[in-house]
Amino acid sequence: MRLLRLLKIVRVASRYGLDQLIPAHQPTGVLSRLVRLALHTQFWRDLSSPRGVRLRQALEELGPIFVKFGQLLSTRRDLLPPDIADELARLQDHVPPFPSEQAVAELERVYGRPVDQVFAEFCREPVASASVAQVHFARLPADHAGKLVAVKILRPGVELAIANDIALLETAAGLLERLWPDGRRLKPRQVVAEFRKHLDDEIDLMREAANCSQLRRNFTVDGKPSPLIRIPEVYWDYCSSSVMVMERMHGSPITKVAELRALGIDIKALARAGVEVFFTQVFRDGFFHADMHPGNVFIVTEEGNRGQFIALDFGIVATLTDTDKNYLAQNFLAFFRRDYRRVAQIHVESGWAPPDTRVDDFEAAIRAVCEPIFDKPLKDISFGRVLLRLFQVSRRFNVEIQPQLVLLQKTLLNIEGIGRQLDPDLDLWQTAKPFLESWMSEQLGWRALVNNLQREAPQWTVTLPQLPRLAHQALTRQDRPDIRRMLDELMIKQRWNNRCLTLIVLLLLVIVAVLAGHLRQ
Repeated sequence: MRLLRLLKIVRVASRYGLDQLIPAHQPTGVLSRLVRLALHTQFWRDLSSPRGVRLRQALEELGPIFVKFGQLLSTRRDLLPPDIADELARLQDHVPPFPSEQAVAELERVYGRPVDQVFAEFCREPVASASVAQVHFARLPADHAGKLVAVKILRPGVELAIANDIALLETAAGLLERLWPDGRRLKPRQVVAEFRKHLDDEIDLMREAANCSQLRRNFTVDGKPSPLIRIPEVYWDYCSSSVMVMERMHGSPITKVAELRALGIDIKALARAGVEVFFTQVFRDGFFHADMHPGNVFIVTEEGNRGQFIALDFGIVATLTDTDKNYLAQNFLAFFRRDYRRVAQIHVESGWAPPDTRVDDFEAAIRAVCEPIFDKPLKDISFGRVLLRLFQVSRRFNVEIQPQLVLLQKTLLNIEGIGRQLDPDLDLWQTAKPFLESWMSEQLGWRALVNNLQREAPQWTVTLPQLPRLAHQALTRQDRPDIRRMLDELMIKQRWNNRCLTLIVLLLLVIVAVLAGHLRQ
């Protein structure tokens, strides 16, 4: 089976002239001979289309796994020429649905009883289909108030198909790295490993359900959902690794701008809210939806909540550490303030750029990329080209590409596309700057100090009384009778010290509570 799949891949690659992507980089040795052989045996090929178009068409013919791989590659503009990256960004994951009988059989396998006994109603016709799963509508029984739900069912055999294709990609990446002079620089095996991780996460629907639940909780304040975005509720009693049941959401695709405008929705306000939703996920939560293409974003059209975003499909999310968030926020703010020297310094301080980097040279290179795009609306800016030029600058100054930021880059490009559809005149910089300034004040100002004290103070009552004993144990391991005798005398006073420390901690807690109360007023 794997051999047949490999032969098909070779046949498709040869028919679309993908071998011509390699001679452009002057191959040598074994790879060069293989390329010449492919050229001689496929003299009848039509290679009039640009190379990026042919690569996209080949991936579409090879199937959904290769389409997803191309989508991932399109975000790695540090690895690809701009014409190929732009063309791969057009890949769409359109897959025919699998038979409804298979969907029902999977549900009955998971639940151990007929599907009509699980749901009050189940629509056997799928409403959406992708490479990994498809969705059916249903209604829960009376003990769940007959709520309308969406049932996501994993595509049968998808695990085996993914495993076979990933194995072939890993083999190809290894050959590419050994036989192609540029192979080591492009890190093909790391790219495939990154792709495999995302797919493994995406085919575990329990993980997707957990992602959905976490995002919903992040956008719920004091028990009330955010006015900006709606995340479906997960019904855990019905979920498994191959089935996910969630609240059915009603809305209109974000791509139908004319329809939304006819309903009286303020499109410009919607675009600004989208920017806030994105930056809230990234900087406040460090946990963000990383697959925000237009097919996963809808707008509520019903009265009462009209104009809210609806997010769907939570198979791919990403996380950022506090350190990542801090450096990113400082970078964005420095960009918005046109403080390019600070941007260069942040890269050196964070270790992203070598310590011997000439900050003034790095500053000048960044200014040349970013200065032309300020004071311009989205319609006049291509973030793809900006990111490409930034990656070129990064390569020149040996800046390390941060793997944890690849999905952020992909999401930023998705947000750019949505923003262009909603409001091409949107000024992203002016929209995002107040939010980031407010967030940074919470991270670095007095409010941040109070929040940190509130978060850490409960641990002090446990940790501080233990310090004398821990210090005594550490120091008495040394062969010093004088130190041991002194510590024994100090330990006699430990009980009194513990009481004093406890009182100090309680006093600090009271002070923190008073300060927090004043700041909230």
